[in-house]
Amino acid sequence: MFKNILLYRITQWDTSSLDTLDERLQKGRFVSCGATQLESAGWVQPRGDKHTSLIESVGGQLILRLAVERKAVPGSAVKSRLEERLDKIEQETGRRPKGKMAKELKEEVMQELLPRAFPKHSANLVWIDPQSKLVVVSAGSVKAADRILTLLVETIGGGLQLRLLQTQTSPATAMSEWLTTKEAPAGFTVDRECELKQPDSEKSAVKYARHVLDIDEVGEHIKQGKLPVNLAMTWEGRVSFVLTEGMSVKKIKMLDVVLENNTAKAGKDDDGGFDADVAISTGELKQLIPALVEALGGEQEGAITGAPATPAPDRLAA
Repeated sequence: MFKNILLYRITQWDTSSLDTLDERLQKGRFVSCGATQLESAGWVQPRGDKHTSLIESVGGQLILRLAVERKAVPGSAVKSRLEERLDKIEQETGRRPKGKMAKELKEEVMQELLPRAFPKHSANLVWIDPQSKLVVVSAGSVKAADRILTLLVETIGGGLQLRLLQTQTSPATAMSEWLTTKEAPAGFTVDRECELKQPDSEKSAVKYARHVLDIDEVGEHIKQGKLPVNLAMTWEGRVSFVLTEGMSVKKIKMLDVVLENNTAKAGKDDDGGFDADVAISTGELKQLIPALVEALGGEQEGAITGAPATPAPDRLAA
C-alpha cells in the first residue's frame, strides 16, 4: 500500500471518535475540477467504496486517502492559440501586444482551453498511528507531503500539530559510514543500488545499479567528498526500500517471506483484501520505522516542523 513515505511526529492532537472524524473530513470531501479549474484535491473513501467512511480503522491504525485531479493544457496548444490572437490584434491595430498585455492574453487562452483539457488523477494515502504518535504520508517529497498535511490539519480537527521526524544522525552521514566501513546497522543489509553526489555547484554524481557496494571504489568516492543521496537496503529479510538523504523511504517492497505468510488470509477477505493489506503494511512498517530511527542515532527532539501552518491554496479546495 505504501511505496514512498515521509514520517511525521504528532506533537499535539485531541482525537475523536471515527464518526466525528468522518463528519469533519466530509467538509473536505473530493469534488472534481470545475470547467476552468486547474486542480482540485479532497478526501475519498480509502476502501474505494462510495458507501463507506472517509476514514478507516484497521487494528487501531487510521487510514485516509486524498484524491487529486489536475488539468493540463498542452503548451503547444496554448502557444498556437496565443499566436493566432496576437497576429489578429497586430493586423487590426498595427501593433503586436507585448509584456503585461501578452501575459493577460495567454491567461485568457488558458481559460478558454481548460474546459477541453483531459484531467489526470492521483491519490495519496495517509496513515495515522495514534498510539505511536506517528503520521505516515505516501509522498515522494516534503513539498508534496506538506500540501497533503495542510489539508489534513484543516479538516481533521482536534488541534493536530505535526513535525517532520528527524534523527540525531543525518541519513547522508549514516549512509556514508555504512558504505565506508562496509558494515550495515544491526538488522539491516545494504543492497545493490546507491547514488552519491558532490555537494558543490557542479553536483557531479555516481550511480550504482545492480552492483555490489562493498568495494573500495565506493569508499574512495566518499573520501573525495561525495555524499550518498540514496541507498537501497533490506530490513530483517522482510522489507526492501531505498533510504534518501531527506529521510524519505522509497521503493518499499514487502518480500516473499511476508507475502507468503499472509496470502491465505488476504484471499479470504470480503473487502478485496483492504484490511489484510493495511494490516500487513502497517504491521511491518511499525517495526521497520523505529529500527531505522535507532540505526540513525535516535529521534531528534524538537525538529523543524514539516507541515506548513498556512492554509492550502484556494485552487486545492474541494
